[in-house]
Amino acid sequence: MKPKPWAQRAALWGPVLLWMGLIFYLSSLSSVPLPQTFPGIDKVAHLGAYSILGFFIFRALRGSGARFRTAAFVAVIAGSLYGASDEWHQSFVPGRDVELGDWLADTAGAALAILPGAWIYGRD
Repeated sequence: MKPKPWAQRAALWGPVLLWMGLIFYLSSLSSVPLPQTFPGIDKVAHLGAYSILGFFIFRALRGSGARFRTAAFVAVIAGSLYGASDEWHQSFVPGRDVELGDWLADTAGAALAILPGAWIYGRD
């Protein structure tokens, strides 16, 4: 039986929205407890979180019929823009700061997500 279009869209885009919601929630906290194992651990956390977001966006776009280059470009740009909006959001949260390095890590994470995406979903 063929899946219903709404169910297919929900399966593709649901993880994107849920992950964005989790990032927004964590950004709303005055502090996020991270083990201080080494300097820059927060950048690694940003890189990881936005790698997952970038992968989910790439997956959703490819599953919706987008070509590889389009999906890759949009996933990186969308991840970067969401990272910028996340930094702006943090400017309103007591105890949080806006950092260019965080946004750069967000953008790098979204870009890195294309590698496993290409391996799993292939290229055109």
